[in-house]
Amino acid sequence: MSERDNETPRHDADSRLGELFENLPEPTTQIPTVDNSAPAPGSRRAAREAASGDATAPTNGASGDHLQPSPVPVRASADEAAAANRESPSPTPVRDSADSVDAGDTPTRAVPVTRPPAASAAPAAAPEPVIGGGLDDLFAPHDDHVDATPKKKRRKGCLIALIIVLAIVGGLAGAGVWVANTYGDRISEAMGWGPSKDWEPGQATGEALVTIKEGDTGGPVSIALHEAGVTKTEDVFYDYLVDEGINPTFYPGVYRLQQKMTAEAALAALEDEANKLENTVSVGEGATIVSSLPGMAETLGLPLADFEAAVKDPSQYGVDARSLEGWLFPAVYTFDPEVTPTQVIQRMVDRTRQALDEAGVPPEDAQRVLTIASIIQREGRLDDFAKVSRVIQNRLDIDMLLQMDSTAQYGYGSLHEGVVSSSKEALESDNEWNTYKRQGLPATPISSASDAAIDAAMHPADGPWLYFVTINLETGETQFSETMSEHEQGIEKWRAWCRENPDAGC
Repeated sequence: MSERDNETPRHDADSRLGELFENLPEPTTQIPTVDNSAPAPGSRRAAREAASGDATAPTNGASGDHLQPSPVPVRASADEAAAANRESPSPTPVRDSADSVDAGDTPTRAVPVTRPPAASAAPAAAPEPVIGGGLDDLFAPHDDHVDATPKKKRRKGCLIALIIVLAIVGGLAGAGVWVANTYGDRISEAMGWGPSKDWEPGQATGEALVTIKEGDTGGPVSIALHEAGVTKTEDVFYDYLVDEGINPTFYPGVYRLQQKMTAEAALAALEDEANKLENTVSVGEGATIVSSLPGMAETLGLPLADFEAAVKDPSQYGVDARSLEGWLFPAVYTFDPEVTPTQVIQRMVDRTRQALDEAGVPPEDAQRVLTIASIIQREGRLDDFAKVSRVIQNRLDIDMLLQMDSTAQYGYGSLHEGVVSSSKEALESDNEWNTYKRQGLPATPISSASDAAIDAAMHPADGPWLYFVTINLETGETQFSETMSEHEQGIEKWRAWCRENPDAGC
């Protein structure tokens, strides 16, 4: 074969080898190198160095000190090298020598072939993720241990997590609105939100009297404290007992506390014996024996029958009257624990005598003055006491029937029914207290009279009035008249007010 014929295949082989070199990837591990410093065996250089004695360096495998693992060099033509590259996947380096002997002693170059071309090809590109799809796509399985997830896929995972969180938060918000609308008040109460049901410490002021009855427990006491102005709300005291797990024993009696106390402070005050008004009872202004005795018995813990027996004989208290009605002075009383019903009644009668003495009432006029004062107490308001007293006196002076509804109601037994006008039955009942039927004063006083009423009975105002009628039960406004026609006009005003206020108890 001529030299020209050999050039083409050699050129093609060199081109292919160059392409292999360009496609080689960066080495990731240390590849053993080949020692190319020694001449190839059988070459002219090897012969010259052997002849001249210069070939002193050991060849591959000649010395254990310089042993390097390398493939055995093979002398081959360019055609053979190219064929070897195509057929063998071995990384064995192939030595390529020049075809011409004119290359002299220039060593051949080593051409390492590390892998076939297919191995050096780039890996196939991963498909682009598609954002969207259903819930199955959102929760598709994946390898949590692979850290080579493309960035777009990781961004997709973050977006999915955000959507899930927003969905949960949105659902919770909707549920929260429903709960707030339905149970907001009860939740606020349980959590202590909103205005406090209790007074703040340090706001207590003034004085408040709280009555505890026999058998009262936390609920009734809580109501009594609120009604007396001690606690802020009706149930705060009871709630405090429940929350703290306290079950105190409440003893009947009247207790002196303050207004605007906390529930805790109120309990401490009720448990302090110094605040209890021992065996305290009261008689109200305008009250009667029948209305007063039950409260005395309950507060003092004594039988009602014993009190009823104690008031039967007025003479044992030095009262010359058929009844002690009007002789139990309206006031608050405190007794020793060992007090008896008789001692209680005696104390009240003595207080009445004190009031009569202070008003300058002669002893022989005591019953008469108390009777007039008892009518004044039931018929008029404080500002009109003296005028009412004058009407009574003017009628007595001319022997005119008193015609007082309070006396007719007392005689009929309906004085405490809570109505102003008398029933037909009460007006027609023929008893010693019905001043529509009997001339003069009733047989006895009809109620307990205050100091003001006693003073008005002793000192009536100046005036010609013979009639009076309350024309506004809410304000107590009363019209006093001299003539019957004027009085009838006043009655019509009263009736008109009653029609406008049907629940006022006319």
